[in-house]
Amino acid sequence: MDTIPSLPVLSAEEQRVLGALMEKSRTTPEYYPLTLNALVAACNQKTSRKPVVSYDDGTVIATLDALRKKGLVSTVTGGSSRVTKYKHNFAVVYPLIPAEVTIICLLLLRGPQTPGELNTNAGRMYEFESLEEVQSLLDNLAGSEQPYVRQLPRRPGQKEARYMHLLGDRAIREEDDADGDSPRDAAGLEARLAKVEAELAALRSEFDQLLEQLL
Repeated sequence: MDTIPSLPVLSAEEQRVLGALMEKSRTTPEYYPLTLNALVAACNQKTSRKPVVSYDDGTVIATLDALRKKGLVSTVTGGSSRVTKYKHNFAVVYPLIPAEVTIICLLLLRGPQTPGELNTNAGRMYEFESLEEVQSLLDNLAGSEQPYVRQLPRRPGQKEARYMHLLGDRAIREEDDADGDSPRDAAGLEARLAKVEAELAALRSEFDQLLEQLL
């Protein structure tokens, strides 16, 4: 039995370029593999992206080279066009079915999401049969010998847990900060609370003094 390769740690640029190639292979197969211009436009889309970026050709070319060295991207030439085109090899390197690739793609392009959000955002990429199917796929991706996603702690008042991909440590740090549980946030909250308590104590003391004078 072949050993599944460990996941690479991808930069934010590598995550965006890889995710864009994965998305367009499903949504616009007639234009896939992508030219450099088409890929730059896909990376810089203002919809279905979080965060929105503005990469130039040089950034995307350098990122493609890095992904190619990791075996995740390859070039295509020949046929009626002499323009170099690019395609992803993620589903070749890792034994995943199209539905699972769709989930990872959405997490790469939009960040952490709940099963309901993934079901809604899949759009033309893949039509899930039900929310239960999405949850089952997430469970498989999180619990496999090579985990691809992990569940994040529920936020206060949130019914569904969110999931994030495991293809980059930057996403983990950003998510931890976004949850507001960092030591810096906790220290700031404690300082504000102490200030409010001190102000209340001062007001109470002044009120007691006024009350004594009136009596």
